[in-house]
Amino acid sequence: MTQEYDLVIVGGGISGASLLYTAAEFTDIERIALIEKESEVARINSHRTNNSQTLHFGDIETNYTLEKAKDVKEGAELLAGYLENHDDEREMHSKRSKMVLAVGEEESAQLDARYHEEGFGELFPKLRDIGREEIAELEPAVVEGREPDTELRALQTPDGYVVDYGAVAQSFVAKAEENDGVDVFTDTTVERVNQTDEEFLVETEDEGWFESDTTVVAAGSHSLQIAKRMGYGEGMSLLPVAGSFFLADDFLNGKVYTLQMKKLPFAAVHGDADVHDDSITRFGPTAKLVPALERGELSTVSDFFDVFGMSPDSFLSYANILADRVLLPYVLKNLVYDVPELGKRAFLPDVQKVVPSAELEDISRAKGYGGVRPQIVDTENKTLDMGEAKITGENVIFNITPSPGASTCLKNAMRDTRTLMDFFDGDYEFDEEAFREETIGEFPRA
Repeated sequence: MTQEYDLVIVGGGISGASLLYTAAEFTDIERIALIEKESEVARINSHRTNNSQTLHFGDIETNYTLEKAKDVKEGAELLAGYLENHDDEREMHSKRSKMVLAVGEEESAQLDARYHEEGFGELFPKLRDIGREEIAELEPAVVEGREPDTELRALQTPDGYVVDYGAVAQSFVAKAEENDGVDVFTDTTVERVNQTDEEFLVETEDEGWFESDTTVVAAGSHSLQIAKRMGYGEGMSLLPVAGSFFLADDFLNGKVYTLQMKKLPFAAVHGDADVHDDSITRFGPTAKLVPALERGELSTVSDFFDVFGMSPDSFLSYANILADRVLLPYVLKNLVYDVPELGKRAFLPDVQKVVPSAELEDISRAKGYGGVRPQIVDTENKTLDMGEAKITGENVIFNITPSPGASTCLKNAMRDTRTLMDFFDGDYEFDEEAFREETIGEFPRA
């Protein structure tokens, strides 16, 4: 049996769900299908236990350039506006203080330059430069037990959105399904996507064939796998990074980040109050390289090698990346965190940088937490690309979205919808003004 659609979206995480919402609510595309292999949407990396639950604005992420922060800021404000508009009961998010903490004179000087000289204070009007006394008022545990002569400084903002991205994805899908012509298929595995001169034939294991004029693949790490099978994505591979967390009692009221290293695409260790349970503080993430596209799914090991390609360029790229004097020690250090008991001891100093009074018995490994983020490898230049990757072909888009892909999901959806309008060559229209009114138009300004 073949089912016919104008648009088929493969993948029901936050990226696929946000595109479904945008296309269903703000365009006049007549027939749209979303296909998800899990029993419900947002069960993998978008699930609340598998990410840091942070809405990244670029204000306290100290490995972001000003240019990247400007780009991420708009994306975060689109999603924050959606939450302000549609989540009065705070079922999908909470809002708390958020800061990046500098410890010592050298880090304090870095924050001072970032805020005053590099333009971040101007870009983010709600961001404040605060000292020890105000830090202690907002986050007492950050100051208690610390040497009194240690210089402390922080950039703080009230826009600490803590987000259950799985719940947001479900909200997007629910709103999309209110529109005629929208179908969502779960428990449906895509076997392959075939492109002909006039259409796409999406073959599934459970629902037969889907015929579509356009296709968007938003399946995380699997997006590149599908792209390569269709002849796209040459010169690209993946470096899958698994993140894990440690749990503690309610040390913190909000989010406290530490300074990040500019050469690393991974978040520095930070402490977060959980989105649904503020009696829990999560510390992390750690970052471990894994030969799999999904955490704990052995079946995706072969998928990784499918994407890796086993080519000389892939091996040389990995060798070049891992030989980096900053990255290699970081990777080796993170391997230790998984060792029982030893890992907790090794991780404790990272926790104590945020909460000095924390002791070994205060933290425990968060079992069942953590996902896999696909970092992009450029096998032509033998480098690690920091950020999202998008491949646009003939009436097809492939999205591979490591962090901050969830934060910028609506901005990506807006861009993809514009591209879809080009694919349809004027047959349909995108009401971008209404889209922006419903999202970024609701974001509270300073």
